[in-house]
Amino acid sequence: MRYSDMERKFTVKDFGRRVRELRKAQGYSQEGFALTVELDRTYIGGIERGERNPGLKTILRIADALGVPAAELFQEK
Repeated sequence: MRYSDMERKFTVKDFGRRVRELRKAQGYSQEGFALTVELDRTYIGGIERGERNPGLKTILRIADALGVPAAELFQEK
């Protein structure tokens, strides 16, 4: 798929911002969320800062913990 100059690509930083936004909206601390998702807090922090590119299984675990479809993690608000 080719993107025109007018289209904006969704980046890992965008994904991380969306995860942080949804996590905070649900009242999770980063540590509490990490415990729920069963991942290390530093890994969650890396995702939220756009430093980590999580795999599909991790994305699905995050979506499940947030109670949203995985596709919602890739949508800008």
